[in-house]
Amino acid sequence: MKSFHFIAAAAALLFATPALAALNIFACEPEWGALAKEIAGDKGSIYVATTALQDPHRIEARPSLIARARSADLLVCTGAELEIGWLPLVQSQAGNPKIQAGRPGYFEASRQVTMLEVPSRVDRSMGDVHPYGNPHVQLDPRNIAKIAVALADRMSELDKGDAAQYQSRLKDFQARWQQAMARWEKEAAPLKGTSVVVYHRDLTYLLNWLGMREGGALEPKPGIPPSTAHLTELVATLAKQPAKAVMRSAYNDPRPAEWLSERAKIPIVLLPFTVGGTDKAKDLFGLFDDTVARLLVLAK
Repeated sequence: MKSFHFIAAAAALLFATPALAALNIFACEPEWGALAKEIAGDKGSIYVATTALQDPHRIEARPSLIARARSADLLVCTGAELEIGWLPLVQSQAGNPKIQAGRPGYFEASRQVTMLEVPSRVDRSMGDVHPYGNPHVQLDPRNIAKIAVALADRMSELDKGDAAQYQSRLKDFQARWQQAMARWEKEAAPLKGTSVVVYHRDLTYLLNWLGMREGGALEPKPGIPPSTAHLTELVATLAKQPAKAVMRSAYNDPRPAEWLSERAKIPIVLLPFTVGGTDKAKDLFGLFDDTVARLLVLAK
């Protein structure tokens, strides 16, 4: 209940419409709503389409989303086909030419960074593999810094009259972000080389940033729910090649992690995954503050 109240409060904050808003922004995921808020300030009216407790792969294209998209000046989403199951329908039903692919009002965060796990081929036997690479780019703060620059430029292009404010807020954000990133990397140094089990391959960028290792995954293939047979095999693997913990994101079903934790005798670490995933992940800084703090229990 506490988490629900926090998420509702966070959503209300992001939905707030500044009196001087120049851009109506439709953010597909909470992390991009939070970044847009950092850059736009009172020049942006921001609507966030999903919460931290929803799997961003599986969202219903509800009439309320279509209505919001209809009046948007700028759509900010992850891209790399993360939202392929719902966003194209929202765009087509909204009938808003400004946010269609290829237009200035359409912004994909994943296009601003180097993608990891880009497959050489894709077929259905591989599970829900994304052809352009792993789309969960927000969990490497170095990516956030790159995306912030591109997003500020896009806002400046769409609202030339307020371009100086977007660039000024970007400069302020980058100064605070670089300082925070140096602190996070120093604090997390003891985690380097630590092996963990993940649920879905949504922590790849986080593990890569911190030099941690993936010792297994609860899903047998991306997007395929954990099975008893796969989890039993994973327990046997961990007996030979131990991991320090099993990780799950706020939106994951807790039961497979609990099953593995009990049998492999390793703790569960819950991570926010995005803004709003825990009480402390109230913004992008809180997201990484809380993520690093939760991981550091593994270094004790």
